[in-house]
Formats: sequence, structure tokens, C-alpha cells
Amino acid sequence: MIEKLEINHLRTLDALYKFENLSAAAEYLAVSQQAISLQLKKIREILGDQLFVRTGHGVVATPYAKLIQPHIRQVLMQLNDIPLPHTITPENTARTLVISATDYTQKIIVGELIKDLRISAPGVKVIVINIESASLIQKMQQGDIDLTLTSSGYVPEGLVSEALFTEKYLCVSANKNIVFDDYLPLERLVEHDFVVVSPGIASFKGSADSWFEQQKLSRKVHVSVPSFFMAQEYLKQTDMVGFFAITPDAMCRPV
Repeated sequence: MIEKLEINHLRTLDALYKFENLSAAAEYLAVSQQAISLQLKKIREILGDQLFVRTGHGVVATPYAKLIQPHIRQVLMQLNDIPLPHTITPENTARTLVISATDYTQKIIVGELIKDLRISAPGVKVIVINIESASLIQKMQQGDIDLTLTSSGYVPEGLVSEALFTEKYLCVSANKNIVFDDYLPLERLVEHDFVVVSPGIASFKGSADSWFEQQKLSRKVHVSVPSFFMAQEYLKQTDMVGFFAITPDAMCRPV
């Protein structure tokens, strides 16, 4: 029957221990004397003991009530030791943060995040892993991954996501035979072979494919790589084309 005890029951018993008087206990707990009496009646039913019996000056604890008093006091002390939200600050936080990210987001976001954490939350350790796609939902639900940084096209349904910034894409190539003035029509662009970045899971579809489909065009993808870094290396050595995401403050450099 112990499991039926509630916190208010323990506080009522604690007040009766302190004052040995129903009126004084009621005043201490800011309730009526009738409420204390009803609480005591309920607790007696749960524990199967009178707990407190009346005397000429108030109430006195039964032998069983005296036996359980240290336990009740310990529970209430532990309850009062539960930290409140405002006591949790970055400075006294100690935990391990597992971040799954593409090489691109590792470069432009994770590095700055680690630098800031070293100052504001020195007790936080960081594990950075390559982007996970196939079992991302399962691993996040199990707590194996705390945070994922990736493009919106790679976020599985069922996860809560928030946009950090809007990317712009730059089409790059080392193919000097691609000549145009100010604008290369998309119809001419899709005639070339593409390198796409497909992090986390091997695929010939990249984050820009849905955009091409909206333009009623499809591109010829010949190489799929897991990272933007390697895509850049392969573009340097071939005549293929590819897209790179750039942030507003990023510098555009030739491949």
C-alpha cells in the first residue's frame, strides 16, 4: 500500500511530526484543520495504522509512525534537493553531445559551435560523426544522436527540424568547353554529366533533383560521392559539373 502515498501525504505527516497539533500543522501547510483531518484519515487507510492519536494537548505519534519518520524525512529532503530549471546553466553542464553532420555543415557550423562551447560550456564533450540517413530516426529516438545538421532534402519525415539559414547553390566545373556569356540555359546545363553529393546513403539523387523536376528537367548523374570535399576533388579532375551550397558570407572560389 506504500505506493499509494502521495507527496502531500508525506508533507502532512512531516507537519504533524513537527507540531504534534492538527491546528498548527494546518496553519503551517496553509490549509484548513478539516483538510488535515481528512488527509490523516486517508493516510491511516493506506498504511493501516492510527499514526497519530489524540492527547490533552494535541496528537502524539504511534510506534509505527515513529518508525517511518526518518524515511519520510529522507524522501522529503531528496525531493527538495531536486534542482530547478534555473539552476541548470551552461557553465555547470556536463554531458556528451553527439552531432551527425555533413562535411559541409561540419565546416561552417560545427567548428563555430565547438569554439563557443569551449567558452560557455566547458564541461560539454562533443562527438562529431558523419551524416546518418538510413537509420537517423531510430538513432535519434534511442539517444545515440542528439543533433543532426544537414540539408532540408535529407531530413526524414517524423523528425522536428528548424532552418538555420537559406542556402544558395553555385554550379561549378573544370570543363573549359562550357562557354556562355551571362547566363547558361538550364536546357544546356542538363546536357552535361553531373557529380552529386549523397551523404549518409549511396544514391544518384542529390538535394537539387526535386528542383530540377519542378522545372520539368532531369540531369544525367554519373558519379555520387558522400562528401562535398570529395565532390570538389573529382570535379577538378573531370569535365563533369556539380552544385555546391554556399552561405551568404562564403567566398566563391573556382574549382
